[in-house]
Amino acid sequence: MSESGKILAIVEPDVHPTEVVERATWLAKLTDCDLDLFLCDPDIGALREGFFVSNEARDIAERIGQAQQEMIEELAQPARDAGVNVSVDVLEERPVADGILHKAINRNPSFVIKGTNYHSAAERSIFVDTDWQLVRSCPYPLWLVKPHEIREKPVIIAAVDPTHSHDKPAALDNVIVQNALSLANTSGGEVHLLHTYHRLVGVGREATRTFKPIELPLDELSKKIQAEHREKLDALASANGIDADHTHQLPGDTKELLPAFARTHGADLVVMGALARWGLKRSILGSTAEKVLDHLPCDILIVRKRGD
Repeated sequence: MSESGKILAIVEPDVHPTEVVERATWLAKLTDCDLDLFLCDPDIGALREGFFVSNEARDIAERIGQAQQEMIEELAQPARDAGVNVSVDVLEERPVADGILHKAINRNPSFVIKGTNYHSAAERSIFVDTDWQLVRSCPYPLWLVKPHEIREKPVIIAAVDPTHSHDKPAALDNVIVQNALSLANTSGGEVHLLHTYHRLVGVGREATRTFKPIELPLDELSKKIQAEHREKLDALASANGIDADHTHQLPGDTKELLPAFARTHGADLVVMGALARWGLKRSILGSTAEKVLDHLPCDILIVRKRGD
């Protein structure tokens, strides 16, 4: 986490704004941070500026802007009543993701918090949605809020890949676990370490059906792979003081297993990692995380290792 002591919360009128402010307030009190609330409405800027904009349009924009200022002040009041130092503003920049990133870079926040809704397949494939652009580009811990209440002592899942099978550096797993533990220790919550891995057996058997039948020691190989994954997961857990009861390894598809695990364990938050690849300064989540975001029943915190 950064040392700035600020949380940047992005409020959108149609993306459960009350929950976003409640989560930001909870986190600000937990981490002793100030809170910057920004109400997003790029349409106001379009009404105010431009060669063909009429005086009437500008007047409408001013009235809308005043109403939105009143809205953000009203949303901020419960946080102020809770003792949080809050500043408010209206974000008019287009594209919205660029405006959020500019605000974040200027403030160097500990977290960027934003509500999230379901994303269509088209949005996921071309990354036009603000959420996906932030997922790819936000250099700060990005907390995406779902419409649910977070418990006073939250259950937090740290989703890790200790075998680094998707080119994930070991440092990223440490960042994931450290963020999860920091939040849990401060709030009195608990952390579950989760690692999922693909089964070898299913792939091997399909190959033997498709090609010339051969004898493969699939059961033996499967047990060996399971043991190797478990050894590395246990080492990560031990290094971070997480006991065996809170360390879980499951074979199968993460897209299905992670949301189901979150539901079964009543998770309030899943912490996952993001990577910068191919030398580009565009951070991307692995395809697994892209697939699970819309299926998770709880909030998700996306973190990066320093320098990504």
